[in-house]
Amino acid sequence: MDRWLELDGAVNVRDLGGLPATDGRTTKPGVLLRSDNLQGLTDKDVRRLVDDWGLRTVLDLRTPAEVASEGPGPLVGAGLRHVNLDLIPGWDPQADNSSRIVPHEQREKNDLSHFYLGYLDEAAPAAVEAMRVLADPASGPVVVHCAAGKDRTGVVVAMALAVSGVDREEIVADYALTADRIEAIRDRLASSPTYAEDMKRRPLDDMRPHALSMRHFLDRMDERGGVGQWLTDNGFGPEQQAVLRERLTS
Repeated sequence: MDRWLELDGAVNVRDLGGLPATDGRTTKPGVLLRSDNLQGLTDKDVRRLVDDWGLRTVLDLRTPAEVASEGPGPLVGAGLRHVNLDLIPGWDPQADNSSRIVPHEQREKNDLSHFYLGYLDEAAPAAVEAMRVLADPASGPVVVHCAAGKDRTGVVVAMALAVSGVDREEIVADYALTADRIEAIRDRLASSPTYAEDMKRRPLDDMRPHALSMRHFLDRMDERGGVGQWLTDNGFGPEQQAVLRERLTS
């Protein structure tokens, strides 16, 4: 199944449908999309997403500084619900964030799982609220995005898929799929005043997602009792997780 959506104004958009889960279930197509920044969507893109795909909610994981700089995006202008949840409190893409402390060790080269655990440490309520948005039938079809559609989006999507019983290697493979578009993602971000300076400071290889990052993230969540247990401990319990599973799989 080709899950990529080819749009004029975004380059990392794909449907999370068609992934095998437990008990013979499969993720439903057209319920959850993941994407990079949506600011460049054309009118044609908007009509395709709204009219053809039926999108109703934008789950925006950018920081308030990013949203203030870029705006909420054309889909919000078309009347879609906009939910902005910040997973990196205090981060500003236009500042030098190199001194930011991450309280977890990197396990091997190219591993970003220590950053991903930091999202949950620093912004647990936002991560849990993201699951609530995805589980809510009133949300309708949802697109979740950040800037590149890789790290913040990758963590939220991975947690939702894990709770839904999707095979771990399928979650890892979906995360790594963004590497196919990383040059185009970098070029788009570099053309934006919001991200241009950050792109100048970062080599392309530093942006490239590696499967080991998601594999280590999920391993480290297992060390905490698993994604489901972490969510339960933070107020999104088994009943709510079951609703999310029903929303995303059949």
